[in-house]
Amino acid sequence: MALRHSYTLLAPVYDTIVTGPLDACRIKSLARVTDSKDKKILINGIGSGLDIPHLPGDAIYTGTDITPAMLARAENRARDPANKSLNIDLQIADSQALPFKDNHFDHIIMHLILAVVPRPELALQEACRVLKPGGKIYIFDKFIKPGQLALARRLLSLFLQHIATRTDVVFEHVLKTCPQLELIRDEPALAKGWFRLIELEKKKF
Repeated sequence: MALRHSYTLLAPVYDTIVTGPLDACRIKSLARVTDSKDKKILINGIGSGLDIPHLPGDAIYTGTDITPAMLARAENRARDPANKSLNIDLQIADSQALPFKDNHFDHIIMHLILAVVPRPELALQEACRVLKPGGKIYIFDKFIKPGQLALARRLLSLFLQHIATRTDVVFEHVLKTCPQLELIRDEPALAKGWFRLIELEKKKF
């Protein structure tokens, strides 16, 4: 089942599934975005818009998702009176083939998207392409470590990757495909380090 179709079915219950313990990690991740005033920020894989209430209010946002049903929920959240001052444009787009020019965004937020898409290396390469030199990518997601057996997670991924998410992505392998990106920070966030908060910067040369 294509992820677009499966997430159409998941959209009505998605918020219930991913809220709770993940909320604090999401808030902590967004708190890293301190250089936001008048910046163009891409929320790559915005989903149902759970990031929206926690975004700094002084930036210019573009939110993308491949699933119209998820994006519709993000639009409803963006129209909430509590978020009405937020400058945000929502677009249907594939994270693996973004419809933006090179060096367009100042920063990019990627929450729970690299371990969802079929080709995470393509998603990170595209994020790097549309990011300005010196810009940062803020990642919150689940990754197994290089050399980690994680047999249960690898086997689970054979089933889940066609429905909702992958559980076998090794971030270090993905990062190697983007030599322009430099690792700035990597810290455990949840589930004994399975979920991580990662910060990358695009080199200026």
